[in-house]
Amino acid sequence: MSQSNATATTTTRSHVMSTLALPTRETKSVRLSATNIGRGISAFPVLFLAFDTVVKFTGIAPVVDSMNQLGWPLSATVGIAVLEAICLAAYLIPRTSVLGAILLTGYLGGAIATHVRVGNPLFSHVLFPVYVALLLWGGLYLREARLRALVPLR
Repeated sequence: MSQSNATATTTTRSHVMSTLALPTRETKSVRLSATNIGRGISAFPVLFLAFDTVVKFTGIAPVVDSMNQLGWPLSATVGIAVLEAICLAAYLIPRTSVLGAILLTGYLGGAIATHVRVGNPLFSHVLFPVYVALLLWGGLYLREARLRALVPLR
């Protein structure tokens, strides 16, 4: 009698666990919506950073002017562009997207430090990299289940 009770309990427990583990249509649609919204949010900073990278490689007059104004030697432009491209590529590859976000956060932190050092305005220049980073992490959070499991917002 005790053995049949144990079997019934085990069966019930495994049944309950498997029932809870199965996603419902509602869960799938919420997950799909969050993923799509996350992709949309991520598109803005990705397009901006991709444009910024390409422009740095071209060496056009606005790039030369901004490098001079920020106190960076013009010879550093290509190196900065390569670094930005590598970080962006890591962010765009799903397997390394969290690493890419961490690398881009460091890259954007350097931009903040540069703007603070030259005394640029707070909301338009100094905090702009923060806005970009918030969009990068917000989009990644919505589209990456591993990140949501690591940092559950309740």
